[in-house]
Amino acid sequence: MLKKILGGLAAAILLFVGFIATRPDTFTTQRSAVLPVSADIAFARVNDLRRWSDWSPWAALDPQQKNTYSGPESGTGSSQSWVGNDQVGEGRMTITDSKANEQVTLELEFIKPIASTSTTTFTFSPAEGGTQVVWTMSGDHNFLSKVMSLFIDMDAMIGKDFEKGLANLKTVAEADAKKRAEAEEKARAEAEAAAAAQNAEAAPAVAAPATP
Repeated sequence: MLKKILGGLAAAILLFVGFIATRPDTFTTQRSAVLPVSADIAFARVNDLRRWSDWSPWAALDPQQKNTYSGPESGTGSSQSWVGNDQVGEGRMTITDSKANEQVTLELEFIKPIASTSTTTFTFSPAEGGTQVVWTMSGDHNFLSKVMSLFIDMDAMIGKDFEKGLANLKTVAEADAKKRAEAEEKARAEAEAAAAAQNAEAAPAVAAPATP
């Protein structure tokens, strides 16, 4: 009797493992949004990892998270490592490719709670009303992540964070655009005032009419 039970259990395990093996080997999650700013403003926020804390959907999950930066301040080779609570875990992301105002590609490595590596890409392109930002993450499924995908909609879970992050990015990018516009307006006003003062100094004095 025990042999039959063990045999049945072994068969069930083999069937389950076989079924898991048929699950997709890769995954891709993608979300996009149109930001009412120029591409260079949105790009600057993504290309500088030190500025991610202002808009990243995960930044607020652990305000005490420890971040370490290395490499250039921005662009290719720039890297961030983090150690945080159970919600953010531990990992590292590195910009592997950066094309000004067009694309930022990163290698995302999770160490804890589950070791994994994926590729994250941001693309920036002109769109009606501003700049379309497309956020994509893709990678390989290991056995454990294949099992998890049976019970958790990974695209919906990750996609929800992407949507929140893009909304945050829109907010900070709009603030950056406003600051730039105000600075440009101030500089223009100062330049016009300086030009007017210079013209006034250069203008010849008008002689007073002679008295009869």
